[in-house]
Amino acid sequence: MQKEYLLELDKVQTLANDLVEFLKSKNIVVILRGDLASGKTTLVKNIVRTFGIEDNVTSPTFSLQSIYGERIFHYDVYNKTLEEFIALGMLEEFEKDGIHFVEWGDEKLQSILNDYGFEVMVINIMKKDDKRQYTIEA
Repeated sequence: MQKEYLLELDKVQTLANDLVEFLKSKNIVVILRGDLASGKTTLVKNIVRTFGIEDNVTSPTFSLQSIYGERIFHYDVYNKTLEEFIALGMLEEFEKDGIHFVEWGDEKLQSILNDYGFEVMVINIMKKDDKRQYTIEA
């Protein structure tokens, strides 16, 4: 799957609806890449809401991991090196059934996940004035 969306900030739900259809029965790691304030956490919020989960979604920058419902896991590796992330045992978390969103995951993490046999989707988010360009590769 490779798709691109160019959406105004208040239209992110369109992307969330499409992604939920693709993600709902998968065990997958979704790597979210983009600059600060590009909308990584906002996208996760919309997806969690689309799954009917009312949890408060915030970036797990300092907690490293948040869990929403029973199957949605959310990580932020902004403040950690990949080596620290691995040393904390976080790769083993990806073995849990569900959807794993990783903010700030780099190509090295993607390569490791692919080598371990995890299904991986990458969403690149670019700011374009009052819009966001989402490029999805799965």
